[in-house]
Amino acid sequence: MLFKETDKLESFLGMNSSFKGELNVRGTLRVDGTVEGQLDADYVILSESAEVKGEIKAERIIIGGKMDGKVRAQELVEIKSKGKVLGDIFTPKLAI
Repeated sequence: MLFKETDKLESFLGMNSSFKGELNVRGTLRVDGTVEGQLDADYVILSESAEVKGEIKAERIIIGGKMDGKVRAQELVEIKSKGKVLGDIFTPKLAI
């Protein structure tokens, strides 16, 4: 793994939660629920239960769930074995 999931977690969207709109977070954001819109954080973690439709911008992004849209990482995008991306990925490093 190229990114530590154990780093401090500043924000969390639970499995039974949904969000629509734009969310800006300083630090790490973990998503277990459903998002429609834009996520902007230092680090973003999508768990296996996460479903995102829209855009993610971060330094590093881990995708374990479903992503439909644009993924923009300044450093790294890591797609886990159960992760699915339908859309465009912009990153200098991609780990699958």
